[in-house]
Order: sequence, then structure tokens, then C-alpha cells
Amino acid sequence: MARRIVKNDIVKVISGAKKGTTGKVVAVLPKKNGVLIEGLGVRHRHFKPSQLNPTGGHKDIHTPVPLGKVALVVDEKTGKTSRVGYKKAEGTKSRIAVQAKNKEIK
Repeated sequence: MARRIVKNDIVKVISGAKKGTTGKVVAVLPKKNGVLIEGLGVRHRHFKPSQLNPTGGHKDIHTPVPLGKVALVVDEKTGKTSRVGYKKAEGTKSRIAVQAKNKEIK
């Protein structure tokens, strides 16, 4: 399966409570159909005391944002988004931005 959103892409949330926010993709989780976005979906998790961690404690964890709720940002200055397509040329496959007149994505 081809990946349309990859690590280090800039994406924009297009629906939900965080609609309109942009961020950099930290990781793509294809089995969970989600992405981890820098600064978004961070939850505060509390841990009970155990033998490994006798005092217990807390830490921040990332929760994935569904892939269907994000769009690739093509132009960072204006915040324009686009769907991602593919083009094959001379045996190589490259990603293209459909709304940006099939401009190749670096």
C-alpha cells in the first residue's frame, strides 16, 4: 500500500476539535490508520506505583490523529492543502499534489 502522508510532512487538521491547526508528522501508524503530529494529541498519562517504578508518576504520550482528518500542506505561507496522487515516470514513482496542478512533492 502506498503512503500518501509520510514522516516530516507538514499537515493540517481538517475536521474535529483541533480543525485548522498545522504540524509536522512525527510518525505514521498504518495499522492504526493514524499519524502522530508534533504538539497535537499529547495526553498526560498517570502511572501506578510498580516494582519497576516504585513512586509511580506521570508522563506525556502521543495519541494518533486519524489519517482521514489530515491533509497535506502544499504551500506553508498560505496554508493551502491538497490531496496526494502518484505519477510513474521511467520506473520511478513520485508523489504529486492534485490541487496544485500536479506539482511534484519533494
